[in-house]
Amino acid sequence: MWSFFSRDSSKDFPYEIGEQVQQFDTKSIWSLHRGKRKGTNDEVSVFTYDIKNGSDVKLELAKAALKRLKTLRHPSILQFLDCLETDKVLYVATEPVEPLGTHIGKLAAEGPQRDLYLAWGIFQITRALSFLNNDGNLRHNNVSVWSVFVNTSGEWKLGGLEYVSSTELPVVPPIKIPPSLEIYDPPEKSDPNKLKTATKCSSDMWGLGCLVWESFNGPLKTRGNLKNIEGIPKSLAPLYCELVGAAPASRPNPADVITKCRKPGGFFKNDLVDSLLFLEEIQIKDKVEKMRFFSALTAQIDNFPDNVCRHKILPQLITAYEYGDAGSAVLAPMFKLGRLLEEAEYQKRIVPCVVKLFASTDRVTRSRLLQQLDLFISHLQPNVVNDQIFPQIAHGFLDTNPTIREQTVKSIIHIAPKLNYNNLNVEVLRHFARLQSRDDQGGIRTNTTVCLGKIAPHLHPQVRQRVLVSAFIRAMRDPFPPSRVAGILALAATQQYFLLNEVAIRILPALCPLTMDPEKSVRDPAFKTLRGFLGKLEKVSEDPSLRESMEADVHTATPSLGNAAATWAGWAVTAVTAKFYRSQSDTARPRPPLTEQPSSSSISTTTSSVTSMTSLEHESADTSASASDYGPDNWDQENWGDMDTSQDPSSPMAGTSNQLTANLNMVGSDEDEHNRAQQKEASHMAHPSAMLSHVGASINSGGRGAGGSSSSNSTTTNNTTSSSVTDSSTVKASSNNSSSSSSTCTSTNTSNSNNNTIANHISSPSKMIALKNMNNLLNTGSSNSNQLTGWNNGGGGAAGDGWGDGEFESLDEPSAGTNAKMDEARRKREEKKMQRQRELEAKRAARTGSGGGPMKLGAKKI
Repeated sequence: MWSFFSRDSSKDFPYEIGEQVQQFDTKSIWSLHRGKRKGTNDEVSVFTYDIKNGSDVKLELAKAALKRLKTLRHPSILQFLDCLETDKVLYVATEPVEPLGTHIGKLAAEGPQRDLYLAWGIFQITRALSFLNNDGNLRHNNVSVWSVFVNTSGEWKLGGLEYVSSTELPVVPPIKIPPSLEIYDPPEKSDPNKLKTATKCSSDMWGLGCLVWESFNGPLKTRGNLKNIEGIPKSLAPLYCELVGAAPASRPNPADVITKCRKPGGFFKNDLVDSLLFLEEIQIKDKVEKMRFFSALTAQIDNFPDNVCRHKILPQLITAYEYGDAGSAVLAPMFKLGRLLEEAEYQKRIVPCVVKLFASTDRVTRSRLLQQLDLFISHLQPNVVNDQIFPQIAHGFLDTNPTIREQTVKSIIHIAPKLNYNNLNVEVLRHFARLQSRDDQGGIRTNTTVCLGKIAPHLHPQVRQRVLVSAFIRAMRDPFPPSRVAGILALAATQQYFLLNEVAIRILPALCPLTMDPEKSVRDPAFKTLRGFLGKLEKVSEDPSLRESMEADVHTATPSLGNAAATWAGWAVTAVTAKFYRSQSDTARPRPPLTEQPSSSSISTTTSSVTSMTSLEHESADTSASASDYGPDNWDQENWGDMDTSQDPSSPMAGTSNQLTANLNMVGSDEDEHNRAQQKEASHMAHPSAMLSHVGASINSGGRGAGGSSSSNSTTTNNTTSSSVTDSSTVKASSNNSSSSSSTCTSTNTSNSNNNTIANHISSPSKMIALKNMNNLLNTGSSNSNQLTGWNNGGGGAAGDGWGDGEFESLDEPSAGTNAKMDEARRKREEKKMQRQRELEAKRAARTGSGGGPMKLGAKKI
């Protein structure tokens, strides 16, 4: 029983007391220790006062400070957690802090971070003094760098409450213990006349002035040092002089200090203070203000102190997204700040948030996540990627929005090293095969090829050997020129993965036709790649022993692209491994005038497949095309392009009937009602060659029409007297009949109702010849379906997603009777036109001939 009463009661204190903070005990009656909460190991600070070895005066001061600390609650006042009083010692636990007197020496000597941070700290102490003086009617009487504490978030907290007194009592400056604190006493303490003019805040404003001086100049040695204002910022110097003025009545109220310094150009008016104040009030801000704030925050946080970003801003961002309506704009600054965290802390705070975000159905959020995947993928464990992240990403391959599909393709680059065999070699390749063969966006097909070349080192050797050649050959037969370039470069960049027999039998025969490609941007890499492969074969022919070393990486599980970079294919490795095809938006450059005619080597039907964030948010069905200006190498520029609402008219399924309707209306805008009726009748004729002939005649006779520019709504004008098929020309159409014919790289979709043939460029000889070939193709296969034939379908005409052999067959030459059929259809159309014209004239004559002239208004017909 006696042992119960004699046991040490300090053991009941739920905190472990650690090492002591140096220097603080010489400036306070307390000693400060680092501590941890028992059970959770949460860090705290423990203030201890030795009752046994202290005096009664000090004990009263310690108890007064504890009383004030318990009752005063404010964001800028030290947070109280717990306390314990025994016969020997008094313990007070608070949030983990360190004295400003020791912390300020750790700050950078100069720079924007220091100035912003000091402004935020002084603002917080001024706000705390305003709370005490104006709201609490209290005087602090002990403001200095040793009564201010800094927590882990970098926030300044006012402590040292031993000498707090009521403003209703007479002004009696306290006697400080220890005496070293007396240097911060105001001058009126020794002058009774000035003491009579003291206000409720005059002594605290003097202490604030001392705090400002020490923040910029270091420890205050004597009171005379306060006259030196060289280290004080110019925006704060006038106010500082008021704070340390000799007359107590002239010192400003802390509320007035905040008001004056928060004005434009004031010391408290900066990005850090504005941002942190906004985060404190974020719950009362509307959605528009939040979006504007988070959009600007990403660029500003580079100048913010790391501890403030890590412990103050980042938790606020996570909370704002999880429990508020901040939207996807918060993701960019959140992931940027996440890099400041330790790995264990990142796994605890950011990774669960990332997993939750990927499950979001909001397209804007998904797009932002995919764009910023490189910022956090290194912190995700492979099991998290395969089980929780990849299933959500894979949904993007099937999304109806081109932006999501394109960003999903690009995201595979980052997650490929962490994917398991099934997800990478089965699921990803299955989606890639479908996108490369069926997607209507040329940019997406191009980037699928680029991505496949990038992830080749991570594929299983057997899968890689079976897939790469077929996939790249398919890309080289795509009607979209950048896709053909991507296929060529991907072959060269992954040349170490091909057997020499495969090079001779499959790759070289597929490359040779591209040496006659209409686009020089395709021909140049084709020649270079051909020379590289031929040189490789020639070396092996001269020295067969080299064959084993050249095929060393074919069956290697995780080869490196470095082997290819050291060979002739280094130029292609640089292109494929570093960059994607760039889709340029309308906002990136001014749109060319409608009368501008591009050269024959330019590509006029290329647009971005990236949809603007505005269209994502509003799910708008309207799209506007934009011109993409890329030369031989622009497809692999570092910039992926801004988000725009364009579709890709160069792809076989991207056109709409509205474009041709507008063209025909503009070409025939000067015709009378009779001619328009005949034009409408001709557009509904059964044979599609009649429509094509009408379009050709209109363009040849009517001039430029609506498609005579290099803008994104333009395509190639075709002359009916030309004879060869170009790879870049496309005919867009829809037909209810099934497809039975095959084609080459040209993607041809015929139509007998929508009139989706869009034409413009008549200056290029290589592009003037397509119209006649369209007619030939339409006559030989007038029942084509609205599919991507020739590069989408297999040799037998059935659409397939695989990368098998024999699926690309050469286009049959048009039959000899094609021109005769065209002439016959044209002759019948002319006869029908003349017959209808005679019928209309006869009706007109019958109305006016026997009636004695035209009928007058109001006359009755007898």
